[in-house]
Amino acid sequence: MLDIFLYKLNLLGIDFEDWYHPHLIQKYNTKKNCEPKIINGIDKIIDLLRINETSATFFMVGELLEFEPTLLDKILENGHEIAFHTMHHTKIDDKNFQENFPKELENFSKLTNHKSKGFRAPTFSLNENSSWIIDFLAKNNYQYDSSVVPAKSQLYGLPNAEKKPYRTSTNCFEKNSPDGKLIEFPLLVTKFFGKTIPAGGGFYLRFLPLNIIKNAIKNYEKQNIPATFYIHSWELTPEFMPKIKLPFKDNFITYHNLDSAFKKMESLLKKFKFTSFENFLSKNII
Repeated sequence: MLDIFLYKLNLLGIDFEDWYHPHLIQKYNTKKNCEPKIINGIDKIIDLLRINETSATFFMVGELLEFEPTLLDKILENGHEIAFHTMHHTKIDDKNFQENFPKELENFSKLTNHKSKGFRAPTFSLNENSSWIIDFLAKNNYQYDSSVVPAKSQLYGLPNAEKKPYRTSTNCFEKNSPDGKLIEFPLLVTKFFGKTIPAGGGFYLRFLPLNIIKNAIKNYEKQNIPATFYIHSWELTPEFMPKIKLPFKDNFITYHNLDSAFKKMESLLKKFKFTSFENFLSKNII
């Protein structure tokens, strides 16, 4: 395992999903056939990255490529990477997911001309019940995963996991596995009032003061650890995000400070150097 990474180079993933994909919305959305809206914001997202000279990895929900195949061309032609976020944004620890996943992976490979080498589990649902996916991805020529959050939250988290990139396997998915063929990129975490919490994007980008996130990235840089950060496509394009009625807590997690996400992400892109997972791996051996 490499302990010295290219200095001050962090990782950015765009979890590209539509308004009806988030787990807390899926629970209450009764519509069976939902019309994608967030896909209309692809140009806005790509422009944000272009202006800030940033390449990113788009963790794509596959059914959106089925609906709008030109999304792939826009992502790749602008120097970004495509990666897999399941076909329907299904938690990988859900019942029957394992038996359906081989077909999903095959479909996504066809949709992307076998360009995808990275995976992220929806709602960071990698755990002891779903770690089978690691060796399966490796057998299918995937190079990395980014589904681990080394802190506990209401919906996810593996608080005992390593914070820096490491080799992972089905039987050793929280610590470095000497025989692991897949590389794990854990999400950024930080200390907040003495407690380790996620700081790598999503709700925590909207909830935490921006200086706390900036200090977390600086702290990783001091330790020579790349900060892995993510943001949802719908957080960058709230103008396309319908607001549906949710219970108070779920509503807070989903919509709190939604209009602040774009400016906060823009500030981080101007302050720090981010790149795609593909570009990072081309410059570092792990």
